[in-house]
Amino acid sequence: MKSITRQFFVLVGSVVIAAVAPCAIIAADLWSRFHGPSGQGYVDGGLLPVTWSQSDYLWTRDLGAKDVGSPVVHGGNIFYLLSFPDEKQIGVQSIELASGKLRWTRKFEQSTHHLHKRNTFASSTPCVDDDYVFVAWSEPDHTFLKCFDHQGEEVWSRDFGSWQSQHGFGTSPVVYGDSVLLFNSQQAEQLKPGQAAGTSRMISVDRKTGATQWETGLATTRSCYGVPAKFEYEGKTQIVDANTGDGMFGLDAKTGRMLWNLEVFDMRCCSTPLVVGDLAIASSGSGGGGNHLVAVRIPKQDGEKPEQVYRLDRGAPYVPTPVLRGNRLFMVDDKGIASCVAATTGSVIWSKRVGGNFSSSPVVIGDRLLLINLDGEATVLQADDDYKQLAKFSLGAPVGATPAVVDGYILLRVGERLVCLKTK
Repeated sequence: MKSITRQFFVLVGSVVIAAVAPCAIIAADLWSRFHGPSGQGYVDGGLLPVTWSQSDYLWTRDLGAKDVGSPVVHGGNIFYLLSFPDEKQIGVQSIELASGKLRWTRKFEQSTHHLHKRNTFASSTPCVDDDYVFVAWSEPDHTFLKCFDHQGEEVWSRDFGSWQSQHGFGTSPVVYGDSVLLFNSQQAEQLKPGQAAGTSRMISVDRKTGATQWETGLATTRSCYGVPAKFEYEGKTQIVDANTGDGMFGLDAKTGRMLWNLEVFDMRCCSTPLVVGDLAIASSGSGGGGNHLVAVRIPKQDGEKPEQVYRLDRGAPYVPTPVLRGNRLFMVDDKGIASCVAATTGSVIWSKRVGGNFSSSPVVIGDRLLLINLDGEATVLQADDDYKQLAKFSLGAPVGATPAVVDGYILLRVGERLVCLKTK
């Protein structure tokens, strides 16, 4: 029998999430969260080079560790997490986009703990707005969400208690309006002897003060990691995410109340859900396979039921998040099968093996799709209905982090370095 523990609680505050329309085309000077401001990984401007070498980098910066958290960019400055394993510390760092020059570093104690072999101690991606940078990380006894201004001064800090996961931390915060959301999903299955089950919840805090606006209990089965998406309809906003026990679900952005859910998954959800029109699209799977991607029609009114629109059982990603360009999902599964899928119908337009194993999520720059496998082999494809491979080449070191693309630059964590490449 599947073990599910559920906590039902809602702590309601007075701050309302502002309605900000989702945008599939990313602003040229902003990469504010994991997989870009919309979470969809598509940049309309710029031109991704078909191939490049070490000599083409504008700058490189030695980080000293192979972390899988991605950088974010705002106002010409880069922000990211990095680990210092020998010092048992984790750091928040900011550098200049144009030069790679260090602006500031803030370090904090972090106890060592068990991780999945592909995970790292700095696996989360910050989010950034006009005023603040928000970062999250955990260790067995603590789950931290911290806020800094752009000059590195700590504004507030929250500790949400223990984190229970066999694979370690991996979710990332996201800011919507005046709220910062953290998907605190933990595990109750696959525990070691004497290990207590965790408590899963979605948390919303005030971005200026860190004060709790609401917390909503979620099913606790296996820890899941998707960054919350949002759906807006007739002035109302839903927070959309996915996990093993609840499946796909939507929460009222003002109160955290569970509006709907559809149990479509029986394995872990690692990738980040996408909202395409009135469809919520998410995937589930395991390191051993059996992955599937599901699209659910989002209820718009009280009394409406969620509806599964399509389900893909081949070529679905487990860890990598798909990228959306127009009505096309471009995705790569963890074992190197790349696919182009009609986002609204699930029709597979093409599916080809590009090779290698993947954790990094794809991005599209202009009309070119970039895929980078764990060995650091980059594949550039035409982001089109006709499959066309433009290039395949080695970056020279392993890659587990998703690229950031902003203002004509692409940022890549390659091995223990952060590198910057001009795209136009």
